[in-house]
Amino acid sequence: MAATSRRALGVAATLWHRIVRALASLANARASQLAAPVAGLVGGAFSAAPAGAATLPEDSAEAMVHVYDGGGVTASGPALLVRKSLYDKVSLSGTYYVDMVSNASIDVVTTASPFRETRTEYGLGVDYLYRDSLVKLSFSSSSEPDYKASSVGVDVSQEVFGGMTTVLLGFTRGKDDVGKKDEGFFDYAKHWRYRLGLTQILTPRWLATLGLEAVSDDGFLGSPYRAARVFGAAVPERNPRTRSSRSIKLGSIAEVMPRTSIRGEYRYFYDNWDIKAHTLEFGASRYIGESFLIDAGVRYYKQNHALFYSDNAPGETTYISRNRQLSTFHSLAPGVRVTYTYKQVPGRYEIKGHLNYEFVQYKFSDFTDLRSGRPYSFNANVLQLLVTATF
Repeated sequence: MAATSRRALGVAATLWHRIVRALASLANARASQLAAPVAGLVGGAFSAAPAGAATLPEDSAEAMVHVYDGGGVTASGPALLVRKSLYDKVSLSGTYYVDMVSNASIDVVTTASPFRETRTEYGLGVDYLYRDSLVKLSFSSSSEPDYKASSVGVDVSQEVFGGMTTVLLGFTRGKDDVGKKDEGFFDYAKHWRYRLGLTQILTPRWLATLGLEAVSDDGFLGSPYRAARVFGAAVPERNPRTRSSRSIKLGSIAEVMPRTSIRGEYRYFYDNWDIKAHTLEFGASRYIGESFLIDAGVRYYKQNHALFYSDNAPGETTYISRNRQLSTFHSLAPGVRVTYTYKQVPGRYEIKGHLNYEFVQYKFSDFTDLRSGRPYSFNANVLQLLVTATF
């Protein structure tokens, strides 16, 4: 599948993984009894905080149906997660995720024919608790007709200073096999991700987080289907075969009044392709009655283009790309999450339903829609219906 559609689907996939991590974080939530007022309000919405690392996640099961529709790409499918603990020291988890894709994005309709295909992903995880430390091993594998990806990761979180501070260290190694339908094209891409996180309880109702990540990529880092333009003529895209990037993320969440919390987050990203990006996110959560939790927020993203990006290059260069994800653009994404507690028996089980919706507006500054000759823009809708149960 073309990299364009994979990136578009990445929006839905990323949101799913954020929900999975958030649910695990909520199940973990112990960090300290001091943090309980805030932890109870976020309801898992603020997944940046790895609070409660020294407690195994509760046994749980989650099922989701997701739909992404935007920019000519429609993706939908189910997702499942099951978690079970053993001997109070080990927790096993398994995930299953499916994207059924109908792709007629701008890259496809201007250079090729629309297509349909299915992407399937499986994941396994093992959490091991040792005193105030939690070690997590994870593995994932996904496949589609012309692209296969696998990764293995390890994360270690440690509580210090009496549970007031949690430190996280993590590493992920990934490998992709890249192909092109019916044309005998085969290549690879390798990925290394290193991360460091810190969560600090500042007051009984205020948490702060810091996250650092370094990523190194090597291999085929483009799409065999995408074409660039030189003097208006289509030429194969040529990207560098290495890329290094760094990011830093700061976040905070606080209870500002009974049963109400606010949160904020800023992320700065840069890489050796000369892309610099900023992400700002704000949100608020409030309980309505005993059964409903409403979480609303908005995210703004902005980046500049890569060194070798050109909408229509004036001449041939060693590297050249017209990938709109490497162009100058910004996006605005308001969203809402409604959580309904269907039934709860403290210490035994809990059943919840979640409705998540996000509306994303993309506007590109130097990527032209060849059909109209104007700067390209599009809107996307992301909808998720999720049922969770802990037992």
